[in-house]
Amino acid sequence: MEPSAPISAPRSPGFSHLTRALVVTTAALGLTLSLTQTGAAAGAGTSAADRDRQVRTGSHATAPSAAPRTIVTTDPELDDLNSMLRMLLYSNEINIAGLVYSSSQHHYRGDPSRGLEPHRWPAPGARLHIDEAVDAYARAYPNLVRHDPRYPAPSRLRSLIATGNVTDEGDMAADTDGSDLIRKVLLDDRPGQVFLQAWGGPNTIARALRSIQEEYQGTPRWRAVYNKVVNKAVITSFGQQDATFDDYIKPNWPDIQNREVATSVWGYGSRGVVRPEDAFYHSAEWTRTNVSGVGPIGAPYRVWGDGKQMAAGFDDEDYFGLSGYTAEELKAMGYLVWTPPQPKGSWISEGDSSNFALLVDNGLRSYQHPGWGGWAGRQVVDPDDPHRWSNRDAQDADETGATPRDYTAARWFSAIQNDFAARLRWSVSGYADANHAPRVRVTQGLDLDRRAGRPVELTSRVTDPDGDTVTRTWWQYREAGTYPGTVDIRRKGTSTVQVNVPADARPGQTIHLILEAKDNGTPALTSYQRVVITIV
Repeated sequence: MEPSAPISAPRSPGFSHLTRALVVTTAALGLTLSLTQTGAAAGAGTSAADRDRQVRTGSHATAPSAAPRTIVTTDPELDDLNSMLRMLLYSNEINIAGLVYSSSQHHYRGDPSRGLEPHRWPAPGARLHIDEAVDAYARAYPNLVRHDPRYPAPSRLRSLIATGNVTDEGDMAADTDGSDLIRKVLLDDRPGQVFLQAWGGPNTIARALRSIQEEYQGTPRWRAVYNKVVNKAVITSFGQQDATFDDYIKPNWPDIQNREVATSVWGYGSRGVVRPEDAFYHSAEWTRTNVSGVGPIGAPYRVWGDGKQMAAGFDDEDYFGLSGYTAEELKAMGYLVWTPPQPKGSWISEGDSSNFALLVDNGLRSYQHPGWGGWAGRQVVDPDDPHRWSNRDAQDADETGATPRDYTAARWFSAIQNDFAARLRWSVSGYADANHAPRVRVTQGLDLDRRAGRPVELTSRVTDPDGDTVTRTWWQYREAGTYPGTVDIRRKGTSTVQVNVPADARPGQTIHLILEAKDNGTPALTSYQRVVITIV
């Protein structure tokens, strides 16, 4: 939502340069307002060398993220590798407490002593995907810390890797290093939630919960332990890739919150749901230039026609490493062609990234409530179960008022991909040679109690570490709030807007306002602030 025509404005005392443009448009989500400033205070007057030094020494770094801890459980699907590579680029903002190998209906290690053959599992001795991703991260680490000293040391990430329950689909027969790690975190006394991500099956999570139940059920401590765990744990998942959630977790731990974050936008079906103007992010040209051709983290990223396999031997579903064949030719070779082949070097999938995307510290705060929405999409509650939420039935309106499939995630895709490209650039360059997202703050705070029929002023302070021009856009996220109508957002001064809380708003209803701050760097990067107004 860029300015369409400049309007002169007085100089803002909060910035070193003036606000230069404004546009107001009426959209399906309500009134949208944009302002542009040039040379934000953090960038203006600061040399590239000084900014590089400030970040490397920590003097320029922001405070550590308040995001909750998270443990990833993952099977060796190609998209899990891609998601892991991307997630490690956000490890400066995501509080990772564990990286655990697990099985699923699609991948398990097998057990020769039981006559159970491996299913799409890497050959013995092969470097598995978590280790492969951390190896790549280690090679990029010296550059990454030049951009943010909060990036964890590779040794720290390696200490978090554990093997969970991997023998068979739904394996939860015995305790494993991975299940013990989860169990320990759930029972510790550190405050805050722990997001348990199931990129494959939730069976290792289920095993950890069973171990807790077996130890404490029937004892005087059981009720307290149960409440502690269900208040602490949030399970996110991309589908149910084995039966352990339905067969064990839900019957025995019915109060644990589950967020089903599956969305086609991140997965193999992404081409079918992104906006037409964002389709080029799947292309071989964009992917090679910005991802697979960029440094040690981009190199192992799986793309169409890269010649790689997920496991040794013929797999009739694993034709992604091949190129130059039509679907009919692949079928003739014995493959089950369940998604159309694409040009060599182009996007395949990153399906599990929606699990960690809600934890990225981008200002949307979507981890705080499943209905708030953000880079992982937006979840709606199951009408029969207040603890189960899903992207499946969530709908957001676009600028025309239509509700395209998966638009709750697709609306952010451009910002997501540009941010990924910028962070990959960090992995191969110094601070002055890459772009960094604007920093944005709302001075009145982010959670406000206000009365119906009263105006609310919101003042934004935006800085850009690279001195880029920044466009600020305010818009109402109607679907995230509980007030059903549209609010009026009007400019008041150069950095302040006035929001008129409708007179018919009822106590307890909420209005969600999103401030986007987008710079004009390469690639253009966007930061956010979400203001939630609660009617009192």
